[in-house]
Amino acid sequence: MLFTSSVATKLILSGLLAAAAVMAQNWELGGGVGYGAYRNGSISGTAGTATAGVRNQYAVTGMASEDLFEHFSGEVRYVYHPGDTFLESGAAKGSVEAYSHTFTYDVLFHFKPRESKVRPFVVGGAGAKYYSVTGTLPRPQPVPAIAGLTTRSQWEPAFDFGGGVKVRVAEHVVVSGFVRDYVSLFPDHLFVPTGGAKASSVLHQVTPMVEIGYRF
Repeated sequence: MLFTSSVATKLILSGLLAAAAVMAQNWELGGGVGYGAYRNGSISGTAGTATAGVRNQYAVTGMASEDLFEHFSGEVRYVYHPGDTFLESGAAKGSVEAYSHTFTYDVLFHFKPRESKVRPFVVGGAGAKYYSVTGTLPRPQPVPAIAGLTTRSQWEPAFDFGGGVKVRVAEHVVVSGFVRDYVSLFPDHLFVPTGGAKASSVLHQVTPMVEIGYRF
């Protein structure tokens, strides 16, 4: 009886260890760099139209993902982008120092199974984006008849979609290249339309990136 109990205990422990080993291979932590290129919005009124948005600049990212299924994985991602807010119309230009933090949860569909060394994928997700304005206002404002810049910060809902490829270059090392479009509602607290002018509804941050990850 004691022997049987001991064997059963060893079998249970072996099973738990094996399961833990399998689960451990499903996690990945990584980070990368890229470039955030904005498809900016506009503010239009009777006095004309001004381009309104965020300057293009480098981007830095970090992520944690769990690869539980053969073709699907989930991912928490953070993107930092130090782009200034700006208004311009013709020769009139002005900007304020600013940056953004984007947080998303994404679902990836992999076209190849988990054990493949090369895995193309498409991705989509949702989260939030924080536009943080840290600089001082230009004096005078560039297009006061259409809109004004502010020093206010703002959270907005965000969505992203895109695609790329993951390449396993070593047992635990994965290199990825991808492009994602981060779409948020237009941050209307950062710009104040004047004279009845109206602003665009969304901003797009198209971001190609390269990333290195560690699987464990």
